[in-house]
Amino acid sequence: MPAALTPDFLHLLQRYQPLLRRVVRMYCTDADDQQDLYQDIVLQLWRAWPTYQARASAKLSTWLYRVALNVAISDLRLRTRKPPPERFGAALPEVAMAPEAGPDADDLGQLYQAIERLSDVEKAFVLLYLEERTYEEMADILGITQNNVRVKMHRVQDKLRHLLTQPA
Repeated sequence: MPAALTPDFLHLLQRYQPLLRRVVRMYCTDADDQQDLYQDIVLQLWRAWPTYQARASAKLSTWLYRVALNVAISDLRLRTRKPPPERFGAALPEVAMAPEAGPDADDLGQLYQAIERLSDVEKAFVLLYLEERTYEEMADILGITQNNVRVKMHRVQDKLRHLLTQPA
């Protein structure tokens, strides 16, 4: 791995940091876990950067999503298998996923709670949908057909509707 970050890579991180932060937020609620996951994603992007530059067959945003989602899902599976030790202040309320104050804050909070109950793959669909990605882009990012994306999106939307009408 090269010792220094290149200006191209630093520009990439600056430009796409909001996208990466949204992926992190979708898969982690704890602020410390979010920071760890973000760093893992950046490290994996840096390791894969020379390979992407060499072939550049995919759109940059598609490549970023693939790497970020794969790292986030792998991290989630690892954390699920090995629950973290109890931390100081574990009883404190989570603020990382707290919606902003306003008239729709309660609805937004309920939506986040419903999304937390989805599987890791379903969360990826929701994230891409909220990012207003086309079915074609979703198919490229997730490595499935557009028709499969349509079917799975319909199922995820139905599941979210059900979760939003059911008590937590």
